Parts: sequence; C-alpha cells; structure tokens
Amino acid sequence: MRRLLPLVALVGLVVAVLPPTVPVSAADDYTHGSDSVPHKDAPKGKVTQFRWKNSKVFEGTERDCWVYIPDQYDGKTPASVMVFQDGGGYISEKGQWRVPVVFDNLIHKKEMPVTVGIFINPGRFPVPGKEEKDWRQNRSFEYDTVSNQYAQFLEKEILPEVAKTVKLRTEAASRAICGSSSGGICAFTVAWERPDMFAKVFSTIGSFTNIRGGDVYPGLIRKTEKKPIRVFLQDGAGDLDNLHGNWPLANLNMAASLKIMDYDYKLVYGDGAHSGKHGGAILPDALRWLWRDTK
Repeated sequence: MRRLLPLVALVGLVVAVLPPTVPVSAADDYTHGSDSVPHKDAPKGKVTQFRWKNSKVFEGTERDCWVYIPDQYDGKTPASVMVFQDGGGYISEKGQWRVPVVFDNLIHKKEMPVTVGIFINPGRFPVPGKEEKDWRQNRSFEYDTVSNQYAQFLEKEILPEVAKTVKLRTEAASRAICGSSSGGICAFTVAWERPDMFAKVFSTIGSFTNIRGGDVYPGLIRKTEKKPIRVFLQDGAGDLDNLHGNWPLANLNMAASLKIMDYDYKLVYGDGAHSGKHGGAILPDALRWLWRDTK
C-alpha cells in the first residue's frame, strides 16, 4: 500500500514547488527611488499640451495630448520616442509615474537616449450640453480591441502631428510604447501589429483578459513566428479577478509564452493590486532595461 504524506509535509511540498515569482506577503509597500525625484543637476525638459479633435481613425472623438521634449534635444538630431496611453496620468511630478522627472534624470545620466515623450488620453465623444467628464468614453474600444486600429491612429495622426515641431526617429528600435491596465494591452497590441514601428513595450497590470478578446495573446505568441520586440511586464498577485478573467494569471501566462518563444522579455511580479503603485516605483529600472542598448 502506498504511504500517504502527512498534511504538514504536503503543505511544505506545495510551498517548495511554487514559482519564485509568487510573493510571500502582501505588503504592497512600493516606494519611489531617487530617480523619481528632481535632481538639481539634471536639465529639465518641457511639457506642452495640444488638443486632438480631427481624428479619422477614431472619427468623432476628441482628446488631450502632451509632449515632453528633453532639454538635450538640439532641434537637429532626431530623438527617440516613447508613447504613453492614458497620458494625463503620467505627467505629474508628484503622481505615481512622474515620467518627465524620470526622463530628465535618466537622459542626463545617459541611461536612456534623448527621448520625446508623447502622452495621449483616450478619446471621448462630445455630448452637447454636457461637461467633458460626462462625454461618452471610447477608451475600451481603442485600448482593448485586438486590431491594428490604434497603431494606425499613431502612425497616421499623432506621430505626424508631433513631428511638425520636433524631429522623431523612425526606426522601431528607437520607439517604445507604454500603458497600464487596458493601456498596457494596447501598448503590446501596437508593437505586435506593427513591430516595424514600435519595438519596445512597457505594460503594467496589463489587461490580457477577455474584455474584447485580449486573452488570445498567449496562444498567438506561441504559434506565431517570433517578432522583433522587447517586452517588459509588471503585475501583482493582488490584481483583478472578475468576469473578464484573472489578471495575475494572464500576465504570468504572457510571460510563459514569451519565454518559450525566446523573446527578449522581463516580468516583475509582486503583491500589488490593480494600480500604478508598483509600476511607478520600478519605472526607472524598466526604462533602463528597455533602452539598454539604444544610443
């Protein structure tokens, strides 16, 4: 007769075989490091805002956009590019992300190239007589749809608009795209659909779930010829679990598929919830990793 292990031994065995990325505690105590606060010796870039209301790709929408131009941009040499979905949430110097501050510091230390940041809010449909906050949102359609439409929006509308005032590098290796939640799957979709246009992805708490069919990606990655993209993923064990799917499992599945297909990828997996707290804390390290071989 086969001898059964005692319960204590079984529990110990389960703990022993858990992957090293599974957190032991649920502290969610991520804090910003020195690269996320202003340095006196780091030249300060400039952020300007514009309104985009002439979209043909997402017809009828309006949105705010911001452009960060580093002080080191000389007006002659084309700069690298990084696009951010839900852009307004990334530009505050005291928010979770603090992108302009991080860019200032890392560009000054030559830990990333001279890079123009483009921050784009999701579109809304104007409703006569209502304030903009009450307009109909187009965010989920733009971000969660598995198609090349958002890539077309960038290629045909936003990038040409920004290029009217600043010279942008056009090779994919000099272009990165970032987003959180639905913005995270959107970032991956753009690079997946157009690896000739964006070769670097930073996705935090990415919604690789069945909101609009995004749960297909792990399988697609495994059965599609490897694409020339670099992917940085972040998620936490406390992320969402609802009718659309389980966010932690979805991101772990994405990482497993990227690994088996030998992609240049990294997963940072913690204990956080569905927020930018962890992603904002690791932003400087993620940028160093993404841009590590780009001059």
